[in-house]
Amino acid sequence: MPVWWARWGCVSRNEITCCAALLEPYDLTGVTVTADALHTQRDHARYLVEEKKAHCLLVVKANQPGLHRGFRSLPWKEVTARRYDRQVSHGRKQTRVTRALTVTGLGLDFPHAVQAVRVLRHRTDLKSGKCSRRTLNAITDPTSQQASPRRLGQLVTSQWTIENRLHSVRDNTFGEDTSKTRTGHGPENMATMRNPAINTLWQHGHTNIAAGLRHAAYDPFNRPLDLLNIPRPAGLHDHRDFETPLSPHLSRARNT
Repeated sequence: MPVWWARWGCVSRNEITCCAALLEPYDLTGVTVTADALHTQRDHARYLVEEKKAHCLLVVKANQPGLHRGFRSLPWKEVTARRYDRQVSHGRKQTRVTRALTVTGLGLDFPHAVQAVRVLRHRTDLKSGKCSRRTLNAITDPTSQQASPRRLGQLVTSQWTIENRLHSVRDNTFGEDTSKTRTGHGPENMATMRNPAINTLWQHGHTNIAAGLRHAAYDPFNRPLDLLNIPRPAGLHDHRDFETPLSPHLSRARNT
């Protein structure tokens, strides 16, 4: 992220203040932009709808307490516009229920808020039987004629996919949440290194980042350079040249 900020001339290191600068070069007319709760900001909604002529679907969480309270007070039990999606894959059974409610005139104080969306996901691990439940709330500007519960559910799922694909990898594979690097610019610098590593592995077809890291580690003197399209410098030895020779006795024992 800091690389993008510098590229577009954004001096601030804050994602919120840099959002417009990052999106400015792109034609977003008619495009639906999804974003997590950090970007559920009034200025962002106005910028996307009024200046970029785009649609937006923004996640609602407690970082906007007034909006969050208003969202929870909506008459969700009376909602009839629902969509049920069921799926069995990757060893788990999943059911998603998407509810959509037109909020025009219901006092939800947020720019261009036309529909409120609530997605409830039930997931069961077929092997262990463990069940989990997750709820996502969001607001969006398209009307019910422009975006049905089915379409809104697809948009929410795409936002979940982004979160799972990047944040889950950073937390689980790289241990970002448990990292002890917390002072100064340390966390930011580490994130700057993790993101290119993840993107490079994806670009080379590694859908499992942990497996991709293991693959590169098996030949640390060559494979990382190959991933980055960097030729091996003259004089850099193969990793096997650094192995300590075994004594004849140990060599015979290993070969038997």
